[in-house]
Amino acid sequence: MKKKLLIVDDQFGIRVLLNEVFEKDGYKTMQASNGKQALKIVEEEEPELILLDMKIPGMDGLEILREIKKMDVKSDVIMMTAYGELEMINEAMQLGALTHFAKPFDIDEVRDEVRKYLEARENVK
Repeated sequence: MKKKLLIVDDQFGIRVLLNEVFEKDGYKTMQASNGKQALKIVEEEEPELILLDMKIPGMDGLEILREIKKMDVKSDVIMMTAYGELEMINEAMQLGALTHFAKPFDIDEVRDEVRKYLEARENVK
């Protein structure tokens, strides 16, 4: 069964890039451009991993992360940010995010981290 990966970013180009890369790697990818869409997908699909942008209009990444953590799901979260806001990154890590990436990111680094976290999940089962 394919691992499910949710990409949450308000920038269309980022979503398309990550979607193409991870579909080629064999994951089932889903996309959301806002918090409401993201939370609905998390509830319905329970992805193993969520790549979550920190700055999204309406509901920011920290708010979305808090809501995900309230849900009865086992989804892990990696934060993405174009902003070097150390305080927000620290808060995300305290809320349970696995790690974070600064944009622009090295796509190979993101692929390696995603693979590493999903393989670690597999080994825990």
